[in-house]
Amino acid sequence: MTQFHFDPRTYRAMVVAEVPHYERLQDEVATATAGRRVTRMLDLGVGTGETSGRVLDVHPDAALVAIDESPAMLEAARPRLPPADLRVGRLEDPLPADPFDLVISALAVHHLDEPGKVELFGRIAAVLPPGGRFVLADVVMPDDPVDAVTPVDGIHDKPSRLPDQLGWLQQAGFDITVTWQHRDLAVVAADRPPR
Repeated sequence: MTQFHFDPRTYRAMVVAEVPHYERLQDEVATATAGRRVTRMLDLGVGTGETSGRVLDVHPDAALVAIDESPAMLEAARPRLPPADLRVGRLEDPLPADPFDLVISALAVHHLDEPGKVELFGRIAAVLPPGGRFVLADVVMPDDPVDAVTPVDGIHDKPSRLPDQLGWLQQAGFDITVTWQHRDLAVVAADRPPR
């Protein structure tokens, strides 16, 4: 994946303008984590910390490890997530080895091509114990072109069809539920089956 970085000072205004239902997407991620015991969580592509902040509102005692390829974005996230372990890293890099009860990623995985998504889903499964959950919230390629309302550039943005991603998650060993979908946005809860 070619490296590129958003400006953390303008990121929120840009994403709210470009991603219809951005606030609802964030709320749906937090909702997809509710009712679970979460002591350790991992955020892949933490950005300015919006998603992690909302999930930590639901799980205030959880320890957070968060990665992003942009040091500037991590610095912007630090005031919102002061106790978090924030690390520079890319989605293609090895994930932290410690087990996590919950892995989240919002508006990041669509930057990977299809083989990259398949490989990432397998690595996420490896850091979740049985009963652990991965919540994926992202731009997807809709079946109806009219529903493609989020700008994608075809270079850094490589959204895949939701059915394809559900299949790749199943191949990685997850039980999956689409918890919310609107036009070209989707939230998926992917669970490692209990033993």
